[in-house]
Amino acid sequence: MISSTLVLTNAVQAQESLSIVYPPAGHETTAEQIFIIGTSPPTQELLINGQKIKRSPQGHFAPSFPLRLGENTFTLQAGSQEQKVTVSRISSQPIMTTGVAFAEGSLTPAVDIARLPGELICFSAIASPNAQVSVRLPNKSLTLSAQPELVQLPPNSAVLIAENQPTTTEISSYQGCSSFATIGNLGIPQFEISLDGKQKTQPGTGAIAILTPDNLQVIEVIADRGVARTGPSTNYSRLTPLPKGTRASVTGKEGEWLRLDYGAWIKASETQPIASKVPPRSLIRSITSRKLPNATEIIFPLQIPVPVKVHQEDQKITLTLYNTTAQTDTIRLDDDPLIQRLDWQQVDPTTIAYTFHLKTAQQSGYDLRYEGTSLIFSLRHPPQPSSNSSLPLQGIKILLDPGHGGSELGARGPNGYPEKEMNLVISRLLEKDLQKLGATVYLTRNSDRDLSLKERMTAIDNIKPDLAISIHYNALPDAGDAENTQGISTFWYHPQAHDFAVFLHNYLVTKLNRPSYGVFWNNLALTRPHSAPSILLELGFAINPWEFEWITNPQEQKRLSNAIAEGIVEYLGRK
Repeated sequence: MISSTLVLTNAVQAQESLSIVYPPAGHETTAEQIFIIGTSPPTQELLINGQKIKRSPQGHFAPSFPLRLGENTFTLQAGSQEQKVTVSRISSQPIMTTGVAFAEGSLTPAVDIARLPGELICFSAIASPNAQVSVRLPNKSLTLSAQPELVQLPPNSAVLIAENQPTTTEISSYQGCSSFATIGNLGIPQFEISLDGKQKTQPGTGAIAILTPDNLQVIEVIADRGVARTGPSTNYSRLTPLPKGTRASVTGKEGEWLRLDYGAWIKASETQPIASKVPPRSLIRSITSRKLPNATEIIFPLQIPVPVKVHQEDQKITLTLYNTTAQTDTIRLDDDPLIQRLDWQQVDPTTIAYTFHLKTAQQSGYDLRYEGTSLIFSLRHPPQPSSNSSLPLQGIKILLDPGHGGSELGARGPNGYPEKEMNLVISRLLEKDLQKLGATVYLTRNSDRDLSLKERMTAIDNIKPDLAISIHYNALPDAGDAENTQGISTFWYHPQAHDFAVFLHNYLVTKLNRPSYGVFWNNLALTRPHSAPSILLELGFAINPWEFEWITNPQEQKRLSNAIAEGIVEYLGRK
């Protein structure tokens, strides 16, 4: 096994040749600028398109340049060495055709959809300005109105570079909505455009069907945790995952997505239809609980596994059951190390909210599963601080996840050194530091190998550590400023991880005197596990020439590892 010190020494040595790490050959982007990352002999001047470039002491560089639409060529010169890199900037706007026509791929609905009778269905198209646009279906024709401007939202990643404001364009967008009472398959809508006496008809790409309300399909979730979302694509936000066995009626369809009766959407591939057409509904009567060594389980006996939602707040957690009506007179909940009291209310005729008031503000994780038709809601007890001052983490389980690995390189430093190696080096150092403090430490990988996100998440759920930390180093989207962006950033998802994320972030920034890039709520695979407080650390920007030299300095790595371990001790000691 190669030692960490040897890996780092090789990683930071000065380069004798000009090397470009980013952008790759043939790179295309919609960004208005691009950074060029690489390294060159530090004793020789570096020019890009004749402009002298600032570099770090070891010759690393990451300047940004504006891009015009089309091809942009950059010539890099260092002494007698020369390299060229070409970047193509493509438009983020829909491709318009000339004449009387619709923009390519602009007709919506773009996939087959199904809705309930009386529900609004919206149509849209992008077409030539000043046109008359309509859509035809059996027994109905709908005029689409021209919109004065099209407001576009940037991708979620734009918040990372503080450029997440909406933008407006003067694209000619036409929109309209209507409801349909006729049950059955209405077929593919026909879009019509008229301009200057010319007409064109173009079929849409998605058929429309109206569902029969008293004969809705019923599905059962077959995934271990069915991914529920606010809308019919992975662009929409996640909701509480649905435990395997959950049943619900389908009230809408859109492409490969199903809308369930409580409002969430789920991929059809994570479900299977069942023979029953009876809407899944359940009564609930008595509720019991049982204490395990490290958790309390509350058992909700139901007639059918119903959809659920979990909502965390300070010193309380609320479990909502849908399609359920209470006939409850008795609940048994003895004095518990975590739960102070359980309150419940019938929010509406088929929705019940159970609120658990807790004895501590810090929550340590929860699990949901069905055993037959009974829902088991498990609340983990908080870790108990050690009384051994020389081993303050004794009895504490900590999972470390060195990000990326194997064929997945992650970000790369200016000399090509991959993030996967940086992550593993720090995780090994941190493992030793935590073990010296008494912790039991688990690594999702301790070598350079491929490891899927699902495998990493499963490790957290199986081990159920007291804390889970995913270790990473950062990069930026093309529009970012790689040369001038540095700092530590920390990511959390569930409220139970927020306090830990903020504390450790502030501790590292202060202790190491490093820039803060911020604390973010983020829907990341390694922040989503709810069986333990899980955070993701981005410990610096691998693509920044100067921060890269700090990242790959063996002495600074040891300081960083020590600071993380000390921060964990300080955090747990406050509880």
